[in-house]
Amino acid sequence: MNELTRLTPPPGGGVKEKKRVGRGQASGTGKTAGRGAKGQKARTGNMNFGGFEGGQSPLQRRVPKRGFTNPFRVEYALINISDLESMDMQDVDLAKLMEAGVIKVAKAGLKVLGDGELTKAVNVTAQRFSASAKEKIEKAGGKATEILVTPKPTPQQRKTEEKKAAKAAAKAAKS
Repeated sequence: MNELTRLTPPPGGGVKEKKRVGRGQASGTGKTAGRGAKGQKARTGNMNFGGFEGGQSPLQRRVPKRGFTNPFRVEYALINISDLESMDMQDVDLAKLMEAGVIKVAKAGLKVLGDGELTKAVNVTAQRFSASAKEKIEKAGGKATEILVTPKPTPQQRKTEEKKAAKAAAKAAKS
């Protein structure tokens, strides 16, 4: 027979029952239910959340806020000229680089950086080029084609556009 079917708790007890508080004085945790008498921690709605320090100003509020994260930051998938040199592709774009496994995540498009040297002519299509990358590609006899991407409007710009459209619709309905 399997050993797992004959498991028992060790002598002296291995399985503890849950402590039932507030079940009469004889239980040892009756009346105040183990919270002691009076005070902030004895009340209902116990201050039992992370970072509570007994009324002292908690650490996360004492430490000053630092830095800023721009919600409109645009990140590109990056590739260097040296990477283009090592690949044997005549025409390079984001889709081909992802297919080859050079780039894992597309992000907002492709940006070519100018680190390294280029000796062969390569036609590169990307959303952005650094000045040195563009210069090196064209110097090697290749072509750097930049794809223009219209930026997404911010929520504030979207609201303004909606207001303008509503005004124009109201004006058209009047006349």
